[in-house]
Amino acid sequence: MKKWHPLLRTSICEMLGCEVPILLAGMGGVAHWELAAAVANAGGYATLGMVRESPDLIEAEVAALQAATDKPFAVNLIPAATDPNLLDAQITRCLALGVKAFSFFWDVVPQSVKRVKAEGCIVLHQVGTLDAARTAQACGVDVLIAQGVEAGGHVHGRIGAFALATELLRETHLPVVVSGGIADGAGLAAALAMGAAGVQCGTAFLATNESFAHTFHKQRIIQAKASDTVLTDVFVLNWPAGSAVRVLANSITAALGNNLFGHDPDKLPREPIAYDGDIARLRYSTDSPLRTTTGNLEAMPLYAGQGAGLIEDLVPASVRLQQMTNEAIKLLDRLQHKEKKWKARHDCKERWR
Repeated sequence: MKKWHPLLRTSICEMLGCEVPILLAGMGGVAHWELAAAVANAGGYATLGMVRESPDLIEAEVAALQAATDKPFAVNLIPAATDPNLLDAQITRCLALGVKAFSFFWDVVPQSVKRVKAEGCIVLHQVGTLDAARTAQACGVDVLIAQGVEAGGHVHGRIGAFALATELLRETHLPVVVSGGIADGAGLAAALAMGAAGVQCGTAFLATNESFAHTFHKQRIIQAKASDTVLTDVFVLNWPAGSAVRVLANSITAALGNNLFGHDPDKLPREPIAYDGDIARLRYSTDSPLRTTTGNLEAMPLYAGQGAGLIEDLVPASVRLQQMTNEAIKLLDRLQHKEKKWKARHDCKERWR
């Protein structure tokens, strides 16, 4: 069994049962069992992305994940963007399957948090503002994930990940995980050095072999720079009005010019441009291209955070995680060494005063 560096063992590792403080973001459609198992078996913490999925699919995914790993994991649901009846059925099925942890996102829905907490589950909540973090803490969540505006996919707040994490660390007693633009060991080391309990990564794991994203999406990320991402609310069908997403620029965003925001989902056309089997994927919907998708992939939202510029190749998820941890260990060791040298000099000066 691999012995991890003690600098990477944080409170989140003890609480969640992972070896290193790297969380897989619960990317809807992308973070299926294969990717979740790969991250968990490599020492990270896995989250199944089950946003608006049917209870039967959730059961199949949970069963497949449990067959592929004995490591703990969470299921990601988004109460504020899910029909209440479906959400109730999702949570009921998860609890029946013995799911022990949930990761929630978007607006805090107290009844959802309290329901699963009453069943003894761990709750992680991704927030984009200090007010949302306060509400989540008041509801009894166990972990706060500080999502910055650099993040790919749906973005709830408008400030940077480290700026938000700093605010949370000053105010909360809960473990804080940094999310947004982190795709290498430098980001992990920076988060741990500031006192955060870990990081959550989406884009870094989307561009891996096990991700359920379409190869076209993965290749676009590998080719992208941080400046190639765009924040817009035009890909809003299936989500509440005004929901912003960070995507790679494409023909849709180019046609918007400077009008990236203010799109009313009720006024957008419902035009099929792609399919997953017999399920139509509409222009302006939140659906990104998956392995099973055919059609006009270029016009679909290609979710990517600003960390895309750090990703240069397609690798197994275990390799991505190992690269991050190796780099973080070197940086943290270097920082620790400098601190020891400074302390030794300081102590020497004190003795000669």
